[in-house]
Amino acid sequence: MPCPAAGTGQNAEGAGWHEAPRGAGAREVINRMSGVEGEEVLARLLAQGHRLDPARLPAALEGYYSALGINRLAIYLADVQQDVLLPFTCDGVDLPGLRIDASMAGWAYRTTSTRVADDPDGTITAWIPLIDGIERIGVLEIGTPALDASTLRCCRSLASLLALLLVSKSTWSDAYACGRRAKPMRLPAEMVWAFLPPRTIGSPQVTSTAVLEPAYDLGGDAFDHSLADGALHTAIVDAMGHDLTAGLTSAVTIAACRNARRGGADLPEIVATVDGQLHQVFPQNYVTGIFARLELTTGTLRWANCGHPAPLLLRGNDLVPAALDRAAALPLGLGPELADAGWPVHEAQLRPGDRVLLYTDGVTDARSDTGERFGQERFTDFIIRAVAAGETAPEVLRRLIRAILEHQHGRLTDDASIVMFEWHPTGSDPQFRA
Repeated sequence: MPCPAAGTGQNAEGAGWHEAPRGAGAREVINRMSGVEGEEVLARLLAQGHRLDPARLPAALEGYYSALGINRLAIYLADVQQDVLLPFTCDGVDLPGLRIDASMAGWAYRTTSTRVADDPDGTITAWIPLIDGIERIGVLEIGTPALDASTLRCCRSLASLLALLLVSKSTWSDAYACGRRAKPMRLPAEMVWAFLPPRTIGSPQVTSTAVLEPAYDLGGDAFDHSLADGALHTAIVDAMGHDLTAGLTSAVTIAACRNARRGGADLPEIVATVDGQLHQVFPQNYVTGIFARLELTTGTLRWANCGHPAPLLLRGNDLVPAALDRAAALPLGLGPELADAGWPVHEAQLRPGDRVLLYTDGVTDARSDTGERFGQERFTDFIIRAVAAGETAPEVLRRLIRAILEHQHGRLTDDASIVMFEWHPTGSDPQFRA
């Protein structure tokens, strides 16, 4: 499953298709992919997928795509750092990875749009994003003699099915997790990633996306976001230290938060539960964090700040100064003698299109060789400019975390995590447009 040769790339959105007159072979491919046979192939793949070892997926695909007349098909998964697209193979073939910031496949990943190119050998290569919900997981490469609108729709359906098969089996196979690693992962990071939700979730009313670094060497940072009871629940935490104990501490924090929330607890009870569990399990450790709830119908935001940097509010192309600044309460896990002070719940009213940023101090405190801090102004200006340029929220944060890494020459001295959620009650977010 080789990588495609360079060609003349074009966006397959809008007009949506690219067809070259290549004779009977091309017409046969179009007829297969656009007709009943294409639907039957997808149905057979779905039926087999229920019991399919995901590590064998590339080999199993060969019979299906050859039956459709596709010359070449390859799956590429984004590594956990979202820096490179890694070939997902089962035969030990060492194919090169593709840089997300410097390849046509990466362009498809960055924009979640199909990319089409003419190859020197006369075939057409299409790069189709692999998306789970609205979470980007990689790209699918397809080489075919011809590509029309119906064929492209079938290829996109195949990409959706493959994303579903890969992610749905990630809990009982290591194939997907290993396929997303460009280098070894340390044990504390393994602990944290095991508890993290997808980086991006959303509905027509809200989008929430997150990043954290160093992805392969995390310490005590973690995040959570979930949709339940007509609300978006978010949390960001920063545990003391940068070792296995810190990773365990943040894992217990997220687990306690989820356990209380799923039991029907509101914010004050959630925070109190986390505090009690932390002090019981790790009496020498503490955690700072923010726990928030956004009502999707009204835009009412409620949050508790437990010794953490205050949330930031972006409205349009501006940072609203001090909009969500409130006095921070004590960190969590300090014990019952201090818990009596409590953790007040604050409230603010969002407007449609507002974006809220939760972050750890490793973001703003990242320093260059000369000691210059990355700083809050650089942090928020980057997001404002990228959003104004039309970039999606997940891509904004992916590029932002790369900028923070570059500022510190690729080596962070503290974890850096960001959660950004946007309230768009009219379904105005680009990722939810039909």
